[in-house]
Amino acid sequence: MDKYVIEILTAVLFLILLLINLLFPKFKEKLSSFTAIGLLIILVISLFVGSNEQASFGGAYILDSFSIFFKQLFLIAAILIVVLSKNQLIYKKGEFYALIISALLGMMIMVSSGELITIYIGLELMTISFCILIAFDDNEKSKEASLKYIILGAISSAVFLYGLSLIYGVTQTTIIKEIGEVLSRGQVTPLEILGIIFLIAGFAFKIAIVPFHMWAPDIYEGAPTSITAFLAVASKTAGLAVFLRLFMNGLSSVSNYWIELVIVLSIITLLLGNLVAIPQTNIKRMLAYSSIAQAGYFLLGIIADSNIGVAAILLYSVFYLFANIGVFGVVIVVSKSTNSTEIKDYAHLSGKSPFLAAVMLICLLSLAGIPPLAGFVGKFYLFLSIIEKGQLWLAFFSIGMSVVSVYYYLKVVKVMYFEEETKSLQSIKVSVSTKLALSVSVIVLVIFGIYPTQLINLVLAISKSFF
Repeated sequence: MDKYVIEILTAVLFLILLLINLLFPKFKEKLSSFTAIGLLIILVISLFVGSNEQASFGGAYILDSFSIFFKQLFLIAAILIVVLSKNQLIYKKGEFYALIISALLGMMIMVSSGELITIYIGLELMTISFCILIAFDDNEKSKEASLKYIILGAISSAVFLYGLSLIYGVTQTTIIKEIGEVLSRGQVTPLEILGIIFLIAGFAFKIAIVPFHMWAPDIYEGAPTSITAFLAVASKTAGLAVFLRLFMNGLSSVSNYWIELVIVLSIITLLLGNLVAIPQTNIKRMLAYSSIAQAGYFLLGIIADSNIGVAAILLYSVFYLFANIGVFGVVIVVSKSTNSTEIKDYAHLSGKSPFLAAVMLICLLSLAGIPPLAGFVGKFYLFLSIIEKGQLWLAFFSIGMSVVSVYYYLKVVKVMYFEEETKSLQSIKVSVSTKLALSVSVIVLVIFGIYPTQLINLVLAISKSFF
């Protein structure tokens, strides 16, 4: 099977969606199902793509088990987002689904990139697609959020590109593997260190790491909720995947110069993300700060700079995806019913819809790392990876911040189960497609929380081949 089949089919699906939108406007209402089926077919085909490492174009594009894993993760996220979007008003705009596929293709290019310019092309394709998707809701908040994302995204892209140019200027190559070889042979120069700092700053924006997190709360609140979920899950994991490939493959020989900086970023990200989430009254803003804090946990695997660190990031990426899809799926349904995203409007959700309340409860507890849910397994391996690195104090600090997160997650649970509804009690109807997406998320979190062995073995094998 062609090693580029995943990207080719994704690009073909994008073009088909555009053509359908232009030539067959009456078919627009069925685009959601068509897109979901198309993505599902691509996901199934991806299971038969060989995972032996293959590099093309002189090492500029890499196909290995690491990149295939993330592509499959992005496909799953896109399928669930499309299913959740089916009953929103924006599904009538046919280009909505084409842009989701465009962003997906950008992420796929990013995770297979073995060269700096290719990374930048994939990054820009993803970012530009999100700029348009964020503005899809026909209200001022959505347009404002899109404008902020464009401005801040342009600044971060410029910083990232400047970092790439500095690294190229010193090493005279843009191939990640060759950069690693050059850096391992020579003395580290101030220009290299400056380039690394700029690269970290560029990635920090995409992953929403403090102090480059300022865009997240406003964009999460203003964007259509399904796009907020896609941004929180797929965009973040794509940035992490590229960070891993560039820093652990290309810049590993100079890790002493950047790991200390990543440790500082992880600490302030965990601290600010968790503490600022506590007073939030809007659930999307609370989840934005929760997402910032989760980025701090992901950094622990990078700090470990080991097989188990990479495996822990892969493992937690899976659980983070399904937990966030579940939470944002509930937010989509409730906000449509109440026309509000305030936490207070979740009062007595357990009476209005026991199913939605149960999904929200399980997904929030998984994000908090409460056993026996999958989030606990993911955090356990992240903490274990830095303990093996000898960073025992950082592990205890991270565990403490995880305990803090339980407080603001349970604040939502308290409102859902223990606060009485002041208005008349009306049940919330949940569509079959939404129930399916939410049920899949919950089942994955429960099953892999109880029996994670197979997935753990898979990510350990991928991490070994990655190095």
